[in-house]
Amino acid sequence: MADTALAAPTASPPLWRRWWLPALVFLALAVVPLIWPERFVLGLVSRAMIMGIAALSLDLILGYGAMVSFGHAAFLGLGAYAVAILFEHGIVEAGIAFPVAILVGATFALVTGAISLKTRGVYFIMITLAFGQMAFFTATSLSAYGGDDGLRMFHRSELFGTRILANEATFYFVVLGTLLGCYLLLKAIVASRFGRVLRGAKENERRMRALGFDPFRYRLAAYVISGAICALAGALFANLGLFVAPAYMTWQRSGEFIAMVVAGGMGTLHGAIIGAIGITLIEEWLAELTQHWKAIFGPLVVLVAIFARGGIVRLIDRGGR
Repeated sequence: MADTALAAPTASPPLWRRWWLPALVFLALAVVPLIWPERFVLGLVSRAMIMGIAALSLDLILGYGAMVSFGHAAFLGLGAYAVAILFEHGIVEAGIAFPVAILVGATFALVTGAISLKTRGVYFIMITLAFGQMAFFTATSLSAYGGDDGLRMFHRSELFGTRILANEATFYFVVLGTLLGCYLLLKAIVASRFGRVLRGAKENERRMRALGFDPFRYRLAAYVISGAICALAGALFANLGLFVAPAYMTWQRSGEFIAMVVAGGMGTLHGAIIGAIGITLIEEWLAELTQHWKAIFGPLVVLVAIFARGGIVRLIDRGGR
């Protein structure tokens, strides 16, 4: 009965309409090094793509599970610190450091999610905020690893014993490949039975329980996947700037991730990427214009939320009809 209900046919747009915008976004990102090979541009767009990975991970739980996490930046910071601390102890191989970062993020998500998901609504928001602040203050207390001043890496992680990631173009395409891989993975998860249960629990939890599904287990699994992917973004972020700091874990950064998802379009995945890239580039542009750029940026986000309901992706979709 449950499988029949989940497999009920639903009207879906043509294949080209569902894939043309994501394909255009990834194509545009792929040609950036060919048009603007400057180190600054590659670094800036790499940062935007890393933020896109983090926003993607949040969209899984926010857009499809209605879980508003104000502590999501903790996963980014944990992934970054995992790589940097291993580097401090002489473990510089990405094949070791990156899986450890993913494992740390997944473990933290499992422990905190098992507690946080016992609540809903504003209580869930407050508990995730509390866990995020706990991670932040723990990082500031790590005097052996820089404390408030952060921790510096002297070079990027090695890949199979080589420093190939030191090349800006190579690192750019590694980040792009990771972004594409995470997007396709989450797209497959959302389209699977797991994703349908997650969305069903968002719409009507009581009905999903009546069908024999336990929404808590599915939400916890989604939360762990989300934390692991965000920690992977943190590992890349540490390698991008060769520096990690407690500031990576602040609730303000978690708020930025939420803004990226909302601005791009919740529950679309590629909308999270577009929102992350757009906000990152706009922040950089405004910061060059004035030191009070946040006073301009805040109202811009509000205007997008008001006039582009459903985010940029749905605005584009409506304009193309």
